[in-house]
Amino acid sequence: MRQPKSETSTSYREIRAKHTPETITVYQAYSPTIAIPALQAQALVSPFSRTRMTWIKPSFLWMAYHSGWASKANQEHFLAIEITRSGFEWALRHSCLSHYTPTPGDEIQREEWQAKMRASPVRVQWDPEWDLDLGFRALGHRSIQIGLSKEAVGMYLDEWIVSIADVTELMKEVEGLLRDGDVEGARARL
Repeated sequence: MRQPKSETSTSYREIRAKHTPETITVYQAYSPTIAIPALQAQALVSPFSRTRMTWIKPSFLWMAYHSGWASKANQEHFLAIEITRSGFEWALRHSCLSHYTPTPGDEIQREEWQAKMRASPVRVQWDPEWDLDLGFRALGHRSIQIGLSKEAVGMYLDEWIVSIADVTELMKEVEGLLRDGDVEGARARL
């Protein structure tokens, strides 16, 4: 999980994340009814649902794009959730790609993928990464999104979370710098 130095050194699929040797930061956007109790408890608590799949994303900019800079309904609070590296790695080891990539003429592979998909507590998908442009220009590489379900949700909630911080103001500050045309200032804040 390294930070790329330039566009030319970026792999097509690479986990880009804020991390330490023991933790990795993922992002989620929530309504105040979920975010405020989570911040107070330093845990995702009711009304957060343990029975629904929850998607964690290591990319700040992907979440900025997805949440409309924390302006979409029920995504007004942008949370940085620091989780254990061992939990993150467990999720990757127990994951299945969320889509089937066919091999010509091999229908048996599709059936194996479908069985793995039904059994897997974790889904992984690679979506376009976004640049520092308010119009959101997709870059030529992908960012990982990790969907947790079944036992993975309980492990995430009960074992992996180290801390939760509200970074909504940082997101709004970055957005403001971009609106003012200060791309370098926005990049420095990230």
